Amino acid sequence: MTGKNETTVAWATDIHLDHAGPEAALAFIERVRVSGATALLVGGDIATAVDVNEHLVDLADMTGMTVHFVLGNHDYYGGSVTQVRQRAGALDHPDLRWLPEVGPQELMPGLALVGHGGWGDAGIGDFAGSDVVLSDYLVIAELRTAFNEVEFTGVFGEGTPLEAELRRLGRDAADTLAPQLAEAAKTSRQVIVLTHVPPFREASWHEGRISGETWLPAFTCGAIGKLLLKVAGENPECRFTVLCGHTHGHGSARMAPNLIVHTQRAEYGRPGFVLVEAGTDAVEVLP
Repeated sequence: MTGKNETTVAWATDIHLDHAGPEAALAFIERVRVSGATALLVGGDIATAVDVNEHLVDLADMTGMTVHFVLGNHDYYGGSVTQVRQRAGALDHPDLRWLPEVGPQELMPGLALVGHGGWGDAGIGDFAGSDVVLSDYLVIAELRTAFNEVEFTGVFGEGTPLEAELRRLGRDAADTLAPQLAEAAKTSRQVIVLTHVPPFREASWHEGRISGETWLPAFTCGAIGKLLLKVAGENPECRFTVLCGHTHGHGSARMAPNLIVHTQRAEYGRPGFVLVEAGTDAVEVLP
């Protein structure tokens, strides 16, 4: 049971409401509404560029909760990173909090929430040897520009335009999160980090195992992983819990005595969530 020094939040990721029919979407929202949670954390892959804001407004209006969210790669499908982020930043709704924009959120005294969606930044695994062609490269403007979809020669590997753009997106995520994470660590005993892309190889769960070497470049954000290890090492008195998704697999990985990562499972067409009991002494993801 949640005590006076704890709060319960709902954590949903990879809900892909564009793949869910109206009945499934409404049922998901109703389950969140009656869950007893005080807030909803949404870890990206909400919909696509054309309708992500609409779905976010519905989540806030229909659950009656504050919705803290980050964006995932699918949220940029059919648009550009720049445009989708501009629209997210311009959302004018009292119960919507886009975490990279609003900065650290105090869920309760001593418990902070920060977040950024991150990106599969080609920093972990075998990008040079990969032939994994993601839809991202074809339907997100910045990546389509960097990807030669006619002739794959020279597409993958160090120094290619695609590698440079993926690394840029990863660095941007880490650079945006860094001051917010440092601020939260100095003022809180517990910090929840909401992201989309797993920040470590050990957290890239897919079908019960860690992703293969040619998939890891797209399934991990090495830049955020390095940042997390650095800040956790500099703040041993603070505990960090990372909540991520993206790979649709489930698992946990402890990366340092005060740093643990939870990856949530997901299934297209069946949006779901789990409850997280959080306080100044512990953060527990409920089964």
